[in-house]
Amino acid sequence: MTQPYVKEHIENGISTIEFFHPAHNSLPGDILAKLAKTITEAGTNDEVKVVILKSGGDRTFCAGASFKELINIEDEATGKTFFMGFANVINAMRKCPKFIIGRVQGKTVGGGVGLASSVDYCMATKFASIKLSELNIGIGPFVVGPAVERKLGLSGMSQIAIDANTFYEPQWAKEKGLFASVFETTEALDEAVQQFAEHLCTYNPEAMKEMKKVFWRGTEDWDELLPERAEISGRLVLSEFTKETLKRFK
Repeated sequence: MTQPYVKEHIENGISTIEFFHPAHNSLPGDILAKLAKTITEAGTNDEVKVVILKSGGDRTFCAGASFKELINIEDEATGKTFFMGFANVINAMRKCPKFIIGRVQGKTVGGGVGLASSVDYCMATKFASIKLSELNIGIGPFVVGPAVERKLGLSGMSQIAIDANTFYEPQWAKEKGLFASVFETTEALDEAVQQFAEHLCTYNPEAMKEMKKVFWRGTEDWDELLPERAEISGRLVLSEFTKETLKRFK
């Protein structure tokens, strides 16, 4: 696999949405846009009862924002547009009337932690360490912060946001409520995710739709909040500190 993609496979009521990028599943703007669109469409497809969100590859679920695109941002408007990609995906998952199961097979960084936090039920492997690295490059997890805080609590989110250079073990994430289960192998994870999705398909879709509304109660302002956060990140990415830091990643 060398070409980035977002693809969907629908079978027996289960929509499996998979994204991939050769740079450790980092997320450039076009992939984020396709991901948001695919999730939204799955939510309105009557054939779909449950959604599985996964990434390609073996040991990295998502490396977060595309550094290549971050380096090339030259003005605040472009910066906000880029970070709105994450806002749009999170809001698409929030508004999707179907339960979304996250399948996290490996390390997850920055925006990837935001994606994992925005699914409704998340399973992982013992390789799925998490890190909020944004402060390292002079910005912060502003856009994904509300989703991460919703899952980890303010204490857990602030801990990994401040300690931006440390990978936290999947067992820590499980104890904080991000992961429901942690498996020894990717094969065991895949089997559990599939069985769980098939079981959810036996439930009343209307009941699941109403439950999802309950679970996401209190997030109705995210249509305004996340763009405000994207604007902050779009401004900070232009700071001298961040520009100099990103040059080291070229």
